[in-house]
Amino acid sequence: MPAFTSEPWTARDIPSLEGKVAVVTGANTGLGRETARELARAGATVELACRDHAKGAEALADIHAGVPGADLRVQELDLASLESVRAAASALRDRYDAIDLLVNNAGVMYVNPRRETADGFEMQMGTNHLGHFALTGLLLDRVLAAPAGRVVNVSSIAHKVRSRIDFDDLQLTRGYDRTAAYGRSKLANLLFTYLLDRKLRDAAAPAIALAAHPGVSPTELIRNSPAIFKLGMKVGGRLLNPPAAGALGSLRAATDPAAAGGDYFGPAGPGETVGLPVWVTSTARSHDPVAQDRLWAASEELTGVTFPV
Repeated sequence: MPAFTSEPWTARDIPSLEGKVAVVTGANTGLGRETARELARAGATVELACRDHAKGAEALADIHAGVPGADLRVQELDLASLESVRAAASALRDRYDAIDLLVNNAGVMYVNPRRETADGFEMQMGTNHLGHFALTGLLLDRVLAAPAGRVVNVSSIAHKVRSRIDFDDLQLTRGYDRTAAYGRSKLANLLFTYLLDRKLRDAAAPAIALAAHPGVSPTELIRNSPAIFKLGMKVGGRLLNPPAAGALGSLRAATDPAAAGGDYFGPAGPGETVGLPVWVTSTARSHDPVAQDRLWAASEELTGVTFPV
C-alpha cells in the first residue's frame, strides 16, 4: 500500500494547475461538474465534455459564477456514438497540443430494458467503457505530450457486484440484467486502467493511468435505478457522499503529487460508501492479466481504435 499521509485530503490540497489542460467527460452535472469546478478553481483550462451542449453551457455558467475567470469550454461528446467520440477527439486535438488530465467520468447506470448504443453495443458497456476506451486512445498522444499526463477512469464499488465478464457475450444479448451489466462496465473501467498503466510503464512513458470511485453519491446517475434503491437514496441522502465529496476521489487521482500509476482512490468510510478519499483496493478479478488482455483486444476490435503505446 502506498505511504500516503493519514491527513484528510480535500479540494484544498489540489496544487496549482496553472497552464494545465483538463478534459472531464460528463461535466454537465453531478460528479463531473464538481470535478471540473475544482480543477478550474486550481487554474486549469477545463473542457466540459458533455452529450448535451445546452446542459454543458449551463454548467459552464454555474462554475463561472463561483469561480470568476475560470477558463472553460464546452465540447459536445456522446460516448454512446463512436462518430461523436471521433469528432470530439478531433476537435480537442485541433485545440491542444498537450492534454494534462483526461478524467473519464461520464456514465449510465442500471439501464432497463436493455438498450444499445449507436454502434450496437450494450448501453452500459458501450458508454461506460468502450466510449471512454476510444476517446482515450484517440487523445493519448496529447496526454503523452504533457510533462506528466494522467488518465483517470471513474469506476464504482459496483465492480464487485455480479461483474464477471462473459467474453463470449460481451454485449449481454442473453439474459440481460441491468445490475450485472453495470457491474461489468465498472469492472471494465478497472481492467482498462490497470493494463493501460502497465503499457505506459513498459513504454517508459511520462503519463500514468489511475482510477477512483465516489462511494454512494445521490446524482442523476441513479435515474434508472430500481424504485427501492431510489427510495433508499432519498431517505438516507443526508448520510451519503454529496457530489462535491464524491468527486474528491477523482480529483485526488488527477492531482495528488504522491499518487502513482495504478492507484485507486475511494471514500474512507464504512464500505467505502462515504468519506474523504484514500487509497483503496479493488477485486482480484480486476487485476487478472488475462481478462485485461482479452478486454483490451475486444475493445480495439469493436471500436477500431488502437493506442500509441
